[in-house]
Amino acid sequence: MFGILLQSYVTSLQIFAVTLVGSLPLGIIVALGRLSRFKPLSLFCQLVISILRGTPLMLQMFAVSFMPFYVFGVKTDANFPMVAVLVSFVINYSAYFAEIYRSG
Repeated sequence: MFGILLQSYVTSLQIFAVTLVGSLPLGIIVALGRLSRFKPLSLFCQLVISILRGTPLMLQMFAVSFMPFYVFGVKTDANFPMVAVLVSFVINYSAYFAEIYRSG
């Protein structure tokens, strides 16, 4: 039982590390887009931030997990659920970091 808990802890730390490394720079890019004087880009970034912050992370994970197969017909392998979780976390938290950067 301890081995399973330790393995889960390591996986959680990996998700945390990848989320920070990916979402901090992406959040800066989105915040700069949101602060842009080019109105279409600013409005697009505002829309993306509102959608990502307004929907639950679990729903975003479902979308990222199932959309490749059901929308595009792409077969996924056994490692794809972890990739989908990482992509979902990075995208979701980048929207939160973008608002933090923008307000600061």
